[in-house]
Amino acid sequence: MNKLIEVIGVGSPVMDRLGMVPESFINSLKGEKGGMLLIDDDEMNTLIGQVENDLSEAPGGSAANTVFALARLGIKTALLGKLGNDRTAQVYEERFRAWGGDNSRFKRGTVANARCLSLITPDSERTMRTHLGAAMTLTPEEISVNDFKNCQHAHIEGYLLFNRALLFKILECAKIAGCTISLDLASFEVVQASSDILPDLITKFVDVVIANEEEARHFPKGKNSDGDYSKMAVGLAKLARVGVVKMGKNGAWIASGEILHHIKSEVVDQVVDATAAGDLWAAGFLSGWLKGESLPECGRRGSLFGAAVVQVIGSEIPEITWDALIKKLDHY
Repeated sequence: MNKLIEVIGVGSPVMDRLGMVPESFINSLKGEKGGMLLIDDDEMNTLIGQVENDLSEAPGGSAANTVFALARLGIKTALLGKLGNDRTAQVYEERFRAWGGDNSRFKRGTVANARCLSLITPDSERTMRTHLGAAMTLTPEEISVNDFKNCQHAHIEGYLLFNRALLFKILECAKIAGCTISLDLASFEVVQASSDILPDLITKFVDVVIANEEEARHFPKGKNSDGDYSKMAVGLAKLARVGVVKMGKNGAWIASGEILHHIKSEVVDQVVDATAAGDLWAAGFLSGWLKGESLPECGRRGSLFGAAVVQVIGSEIPEITWDALIKKLDHY
């Protein structure tokens, strides 16, 4: 019998390429700064060629970033998503296993692995362009209840809302398997594109819904909150058990029913890159929530994780920083 998986992340296993660019570079692109757009392989290669600074590489993907961090805490994790048939996919899987992740839930594709170009401007904001590759070929027919067998919790990235049939199959199978579910709304483009189904979907399937400021503002019920993020968190909590609105340096609101908690942000010396800040916030939150910690404690953990990752380029926290982070957790 398989060991219990405490958290299974569901989403696209994407290899990130990260680089610093000037504001003028972002201004020359289609789409809004800070968002994510899907592109094809040719456009990806063209953009990479236009970035003048060196690019770093790290395993990524929204749900993947969350479970990678949880795995480094010793929490038993798995990833459900589709890898490609190339060296990039092999490296991705090797890195996940090295951090203690269970790789038995991966699906295998026949085309290249997904890639994401994260363009980071001097203000630390990241604008993403993604080619989904093999991840885009995952079909509802490939998903079954067995994928969630012996899993306690499923953490799902909102980007899957771009493939509604696939997402509903995932949610249904996770629920049948007895998982609790968290949904990270991922981007304001996702919320805009799925506003017609989001409230009902969350009510039916989701226990914890996590949004940032822009996602909360674009959420159907968030538009009637007069810009009050606490009200937006309460609105989300009326649909799920717990609603979260993250506000960067202004902290976060966490609501359960009408009960509200404001979580202060951790002070950092310098914000270098916002890549994966929300994903690592979710990891910190879930590390407490799975243990039955109070919502304020879960939020404090989220703030610690988010603060740690914005001080480095990309989603990988260095070992020395990671050791200090674990010590801070132990002091709570």
